[in-house]
Amino acid sequence: MNYSQTTTDTMPDIKQAEHVLHEVFGFEAFRSLQKDIIQNVLNKKDTLAIMPTGGGKSLCYQIPALLFDGLTIVVSPLISLMKDQVDQLTAYGISASYLNSSLSPQEYESTLDQIRRNKLDLLYLAPETLLKGNVLNLLSGLNVECIAIDEAHCISEWGHDFRPEYRQLSNVTAKFDDVVTLGLTATATPRVQKDIANSLGLSNANTFVASFNRKNLYLDVVNKSNPLQQVINFLRRHEEESGIIYCFSRNQVDDLTQNLNANGFNALPYHAGLGESIRTQNQNAFIRDEVDIIVATIAFGMGIDKPDVRFVIHHDMPKNIESYYQQIGRAGRDGLQSDCLFLFSYGDAGKIRYFIDKKEDPKEQRIAEEHLQKLMDYVEAHQCRRIKLLGYFGEHFNEQNCGMCDFCTGDTPERENITVPVQKFLSTMARTEQRFGYNHILNILLGSRRKEVLKFNHDKLSTYGIGKNLSRPEWKQVYRELMKQDIIVREFEHKSLKLTPKAMEILKGNQDVFGVIEEPVQKERTRSSKSDIESLDFNRNLFKRLKEKRMELARKQGVAPFVIFGDSTLIEMAYYYPQSEESLLKIHGVGRAKSKKYGTDFLDVIMEFSRQHNLKERSKSAQPRHKPIKKTLSKNSRPYEVGHMFRNDRPVQDIASHFDVKEGTVISNLIKFVKAGESIPADHLLDISSLNETEMQQVRKAFNIHGYEMLRPVFDELNEEVSYDELRIVQLYLMVKNGV
Repeated sequence: MNYSQTTTDTMPDIKQAEHVLHEVFGFEAFRSLQKDIIQNVLNKKDTLAIMPTGGGKSLCYQIPALLFDGLTIVVSPLISLMKDQVDQLTAYGISASYLNSSLSPQEYESTLDQIRRNKLDLLYLAPETLLKGNVLNLLSGLNVECIAIDEAHCISEWGHDFRPEYRQLSNVTAKFDDVVTLGLTATATPRVQKDIANSLGLSNANTFVASFNRKNLYLDVVNKSNPLQQVINFLRRHEEESGIIYCFSRNQVDDLTQNLNANGFNALPYHAGLGESIRTQNQNAFIRDEVDIIVATIAFGMGIDKPDVRFVIHHDMPKNIESYYQQIGRAGRDGLQSDCLFLFSYGDAGKIRYFIDKKEDPKEQRIAEEHLQKLMDYVEAHQCRRIKLLGYFGEHFNEQNCGMCDFCTGDTPERENITVPVQKFLSTMARTEQRFGYNHILNILLGSRRKEVLKFNHDKLSTYGIGKNLSRPEWKQVYRELMKQDIIVREFEHKSLKLTPKAMEILKGNQDVFGVIEEPVQKERTRSSKSDIESLDFNRNLFKRLKEKRMELARKQGVAPFVIFGDSTLIEMAYYYPQSEESLLKIHGVGRAKSKKYGTDFLDVIMEFSRQHNLKERSKSAQPRHKPIKKTLSKNSRPYEVGHMFRNDRPVQDIASHFDVKEGTVISNLIKFVKAGESIPADHLLDISSLNETEMQQVRKAFNIHGYEMLRPVFDELNEEVSYDELRIVQLYLMVKNGV
């Protein structure tokens, strides 16, 4: 299918590209930078495109391929992705194929025959296939107009996925006359971008860098405590949704898969030890919605083009930010909200450092350590997750509140002065000559009579039993803060804790420590931001029937369901109730080829459902009605219980005693209760505060300046002289008075 002659014999232009976008792919408008990149490629100017996963990179070469007279070659290291892409293009009525090791000899020869007869618009190749003499000789005799190099970061030794064969691709492009080269990647720091351009001979290319901000991904980092329970709690909020869980090792993958299936979830494993046929079988089951969850090592996902992955869990720590960003990028490629949970522990960081130390090449060791440290900076930051994440890729994020991470939605407690418990912990380390690990130090602080404590006469230390005012989970939080702030370090081999120079200053009383020791609780979070499509008040029952029809057709054709239509397309169908082919063509993602191929099947379902429920078609030109986004609390959640106790005139002090928590924790729970749309009486709230009238006026003035969503700006405005506990009280009072 070639569109280059539809209006003119001259070089194709962007108007023709827009025509293809509407007619073939069924999309209304180009996304960010797509138009500029496609225009550049159509003008035969070499191009480097840095776009996030799910940002629409594929269209940047697929549309020019339909407008050029000659062949477009797509170089990709992802063999499993090639079939999905070709299946999708075929569904759109586009002539495309691939050459790789997964083909039988007969299939391979058949594709070569199609190439010789100029029957293809797009040809997908692995780099090693393109570098073969017979393939290169065949292609060099054809009219090749565009070479798109996907996953271009693989060419850089500074990237996270360096592949030596990519270095030879610059020699290949030189063999073709009048060919335009397009390099594409989702993960490239400024240093990697420069390396890609130099290595591919694209130094004079136009470079386009889209925002790395995936607004539809909720970013959540929590301390790993009971990982199996944490994962199960998370999955219960995502029933019947597709998701990926990443683990560090094959054994962890197998154990977690077994445990999840024992708890009623539908999961399959994926790692290099399973054998190629089982891996392929499990991957296909996931892509085709026959299984909800894949538990995998990092070997999984590079070739996954499944748009409706609703969550990604990092059960263990990835090695660097690029890996993390690329892996979470497998969620929400359809633009609908998806959740990304990162279970973090310093033990995982220690494992990665251990393997870094085993590297023989000092340069490799330095690069790996630098990558790990950047990831630690992201995890340990006390600010919006997107600031550090996007900053790593050279992008400045300056929104006050992204509304889509644990910090910005208030799921992370504010920091407080924890100097006293920190000094107790450090003093115990010093008195035991820095020879022991966390558990031994904790047992001393809690006054334990365990034999190890008694054996070393540590029950005679002055710090023995002085930590009983904090619970074990709270001490665990103190320990995490000490590690996070480089006040202590853990020796990986012997597990003993060591003091850093920072610790000595704290012990001398020269430096205060701020951190979080509030015991972490399971979050009862509601999704706080939805895409335009997702927030449509669509008919859930019709949506379910359309998904069933999609699955039926997908099984008959042996393709993934999303190849037929994505969830966002079905959501629009379930809102607008199209009753004709003309109306169906206005739905996002329905082009003419798909309408012709699948339109009758889906229209029959919609029209039958509409008759049964007396529904009329909605015009897509009319303003869609969106559901108001409501935040709710589970009746079993702590904020809900605390809110109702306060409503019934229970004093804050009594509520704190009832739950055995601090009064500040009660206030934090009341704030969550109010944010969920519940009401509490404002009377007596300020009675809890110890601020005098002048101080209260200053605090209220600071809130008027900065608003009451974030406490840190108010804390800074008051020169850090008013505690967070006091600020929370005033924050709550103002929220109630102003009806927030």
